[in-house]
Amino acid sequence: MDLSEATWTEVRDLETDLAVVPVGSTEQHGPHAPLGTDVLTAEAVADAALEEFDREVVRAPVVPVGIAEEHRQFPGTMWVSPDTFRSYVRESVESLAHHGFDRVVLVNGHGGNVDALREIGGRLTRSGEAYAVPFTWFQAVGDHSSDMGHGGPLETALVRHVAPELVREDRLEDARAGAADGWGEWVSHANLAYDSAEFTDNGVVGDPTDGDERRGEELLELAAAALVRLLETVAERDVSRPERR
Repeated sequence: MDLSEATWTEVRDLETDLAVVPVGSTEQHGPHAPLGTDVLTAEAVADAALEEFDREVVRAPVVPVGIAEEHRQFPGTMWVSPDTFRSYVRESVESLAHHGFDRVVLVNGHGGNVDALREIGGRLTRSGEAYAVPFTWFQAVGDHSSDMGHGGPLETALVRHVAPELVREDRLEDARAGAADGWGEWVSHANLAYDSAEFTDNGVVGDPTDGDERRGEELLELAAAALVRLLETVAERDVSRPERR
């Protein structure tokens, strides 16, 4: 059930303790892909999985702004501090738990959110307020995961599949020409760069022309199937905390 479309009485009558919260970011994705790429992809994966999942689940509204200050040189990018992000997501989950939806999967579309979401899940779970598990779609697509960049082949492919009208096809070659081969500027296993503008001219990492619509369809299938497996496990898991050893 989509909370944005439901009434409170419909939510009251649900018989589930399971919720999904899509989490994205509003940030540059090169000259060819929309600022809302991480929102679109997180929502697409969440919704595709819920279509296949055979139990009632509450689907919360997406969190649209994340930890993205590393893209601040590119106009349109929005961000909040890690502390604000952790507080906002944690309190959002706590509000779901207040109504009995205390098994929560956070479906993430942005790499900059990964560490904070894991921390949020740990704090909520250890406090007993909710059992929360983060799921990042591009980590769950098999061999494709090694191609994840930024505005690169995976994100371009998935947006081409779920919202093709938002990809600026006439800018793909420019996106490719100004892209970096990898994330960061590395010396002795240390990343010297803090902002993406330090190592990519146009905000792109990876070759977006390697991301066609058919690849996007496969990515959505793989990510959704992985999320369904996770939801099944979270729904059945004993979430009580271990006793002191």
